[in-house]
Amino acid sequence: MKKLLALTLCLLTVIPMALVGCGNNNANAAVKFGAGEYISTPVVADATEDKDGSAKLDVTYAAVLVDADGKIVACDLDTASNTVNFTADGKAVANESFKTKYEFGNDYNMVAYGGAVKEWFEQADAFEAVVAGKTLDEVKALVADANKGTEEVINAGCTIMVNEFVGAIEKAYSAAAVEVKADSVLKVRMATEQTLADATEEKDGNNKIAVNLFAAATDADGKVVAASSDCAEVTFTFDMAGASTFDTTKEVVTKKNQGENYGMVAYGGAEKEWFEQAAAFDAACIGKTASEIAGLAGEDGNGAADLQAAGCTIYVTGFVKAASKI
Repeated sequence: MKKLLALTLCLLTVIPMALVGCGNNNANAAVKFGAGEYISTPVVADATEDKDGSAKLDVTYAAVLVDADGKIVACDLDTASNTVNFTADGKAVANESFKTKYEFGNDYNMVAYGGAVKEWFEQADAFEAVVAGKTLDEVKALVADANKGTEEVINAGCTIMVNEFVGAIEKAYSAAAVEVKADSVLKVRMATEQTLADATEEKDGNNKIAVNLFAAATDADGKVVAASSDCAEVTFTFDMAGASTFDTTKEVVTKKNQGENYGMVAYGGAEKEWFEQAAAFDAACIGKTASEIAGLAGEDGNGAADLQAAGCTIYVTGFVKAASKI
C-alpha cells in the first residue's frame, strides 16, 4: 500500500512537470509563416458640380502561422480602405494622410455613428481569436449569409462582414512556407503613397495610390524572423470634366503576384524582377528591429548601399514606411 501511495505521489509530481515541458515544446515548435491579400473591386464615381469624383480601393492583408496539422496557430489582419478624389474640372486632390482601419482605432467611429457594440479593430481581434486553432476549411466555413460571420463569429463579437478576412487568410495559408517558432508574434502593416497629375487636353489626369504591404513574424526582442512584402498599386484616371476613365472590370493584381509579367526585366532593363527585389528586401529585414529597418532607405528613396548590393535596387521608401511600423 505504501509502495502504491509512493508511486501515485511520484506520478502526481511528474505529470505537471511533463505538462510544463509540453508547453515549452509547443512554444518552440516549428510552424509555417505566410501572408496574403484580398483586394476588393474598386468603386469609382464621376465628379459633379456639387461633389468631387471619388475612387476607392480596399486591400485586406493577413498573416498566419500554420502548424504541422494544418491548423492556424495565430492570425493578424488589417484593411486599408483608401478613397481618393478628383474635381469636376479634372484636378487631382491630395489626401492629407492615409490610415488603415486598425490604425484609426476608436476614431473609425463604428460605435459612435454606426451603432456597433465594438469598434472595427476590436471586431478584427475577435475574428482572429475565432480563427486560432482552425483549419483553412473550418475558417472558410465561418462565412455565412450576406458575407457576415456564423453564429460563432457573431457571438465572439465580430458582427461585420468577414468574407474579405477569409479571402486574405486563404492566400496567406497557401503561402505559408517559412518555418518559425510557434511563439513568434505576427504583425501586418501597410503604408499608402499617393501620386497626382491633373487632366489636360492631351492626357487624362490620375490619382495613383500604392498600398505597400509588409507582414512579419518577430521574436521576443522584436526582431524579424520572417517577412513578406508586396504592393497593390492602382492608377485612377479621369478626364478634364471629372469623369472617371478607370476600367473597374480589370482585376487588381499585386506586384508580387504579377511575377515575371510585371516586366521590369523585359521592359525596364532591370537585372531582377520586382518580386525578386521584394524578396531581397525581406531577407534584409531578418534579424532587424523596426528602427533598424528604417535605416534601409537612403535619402533618395532607394535602398541603402548594402540593400542594393543584395539585389534590391527599386524605390523602397514605401516598403520601409510599412515595415518600420512593426
